[in-house]
Amino acid sequence: MNLDWLTYEIGTISLENAMSFREFLDQADASGDLVTINKPVSATFELANVAHALEGRPVLFNHVEGYPDWRVCAGPCSDRKYFAMSLGVAIPDLMHHLARALDNPTPPPLVDTAVCQEVVVEDVDLNNLPILLHLPQDAGYYIASAVVITKDPELGRNMCYHRLLRLDEKHFAARIVERRGTHTAMSKTEGDLPVAICIGVSLATHLAASMSPPPGVDELSVAHALAPTPLVKCLTSDLEVPADAEIVLEGRITQRRISEGPFMDLTETMDIVRQQPVIEIDLLTHRRNPIFHALLPGGLEHKLLMGMPREPTIFNEVNKVTRCTGAVITPGGASWLHAVVQIDKQGPEDGRLAIAAAFRGHGSLKHVWVVDTDVDIYDPMQVEWAVATRFQADQDLVVMSGQPGSSLDPSGLHVPGQKSLTAKMGLDCTIPWGADKSKYVRGEYGRVDLNDYVNQPDSAA
Repeated sequence: MNLDWLTYEIGTISLENAMSFREFLDQADASGDLVTINKPVSATFELANVAHALEGRPVLFNHVEGYPDWRVCAGPCSDRKYFAMSLGVAIPDLMHHLARALDNPTPPPLVDTAVCQEVVVEDVDLNNLPILLHLPQDAGYYIASAVVITKDPELGRNMCYHRLLRLDEKHFAARIVERRGTHTAMSKTEGDLPVAICIGVSLATHLAASMSPPPGVDELSVAHALAPTPLVKCLTSDLEVPADAEIVLEGRITQRRISEGPFMDLTETMDIVRQQPVIEIDLLTHRRNPIFHALLPGGLEHKLLMGMPREPTIFNEVNKVTRCTGAVITPGGASWLHAVVQIDKQGPEDGRLAIAAAFRGHGSLKHVWVVDTDVDIYDPMQVEWAVATRFQADQDLVVMSGQPGSSLDPSGLHVPGQKSLTAKMGLDCTIPWGADKSKYVRGEYGRVDLNDYVNQPDSAA
């Protein structure tokens, strides 16, 4: 990725770019990306195992044992190209598109009727939903794909993710991270906090829910800036939800606490058991012939939705101190702990400045590599080549001890009620300032059309 940082522009998103969850699956089917499974599968381990074996592709399960009225889809967010397809942008432009939406949130319109309310179920039984049991170590049947909408009494609407452990026919245990949007709203609310749980939303909505805008910035307005995202009012509260969602569960976050976990987290290690809030469900609405989105914990969807929205925040911070031309969260770092940053170096200290800025742009970042514009940040071999040929550990290594880190890193220092601590490392893998750049240029072979050479008749005969 070698973009011109000065002249890059993003076109205006039109209504034609809007693509619901279901419309995305239709497009993926038309493009040949969708895998359709017609064999009956069990929601207990089997579906998750099959989806994992097909990681990187959207998979539609048409027959889930015990759930004749439901289809299940896994993997729609498992590759950058699917986000590009859904948003109508090129893959290299995704980060800039996200950054633009984050900087220019646009309030979405409210509609009177919506497909997410085609069917209304008042007598809710969560056992009728095809919720998966993913791993033998899990505490039970979990939803990992839901975006959760609440309202803070002071800051307004908030949208984020909370994994949900099914307890019985009307209750979930929700993992609610301390000092973030939902937790903050709960602390300001006496009694129950109204909540809407949305499953099967557009990829734009998924991305917006994954972002961390400043307090008071509405994630649904960010979603609408990415692609048109009309909302409809819930039937039991004053919350608004994406009108094209497949499923909406309306309920309340109660003051009751219960054990939640273990459950596999982003780093593919098992998260611990905590006392977490109980959600009580009052109403279920859904589209006709609903499609349930099953997101695999620790899988590619989980990683991309966590990591990719952090790329524009890293880019923005680095761009304050030098010319940043790209940033990517790498899958090998669980799409959370590692990043590669590309800069157009303007001075001798730019590499170190970029390292410090990258950590400001993503507080959970643990290791970062800074490279020049001739290094493809999406190619691990090129990044490693830059480390091998442009990095000297006694000059270009930055190590910081006792830094705020991620609770997801099992090697960090974790004390209950306190911020996790870790050591952080940055590698300046740019060409040394003032060096003879010709020494660092890779030779390139000429390109040929192999059709002219392979499987051709013997011309010498």
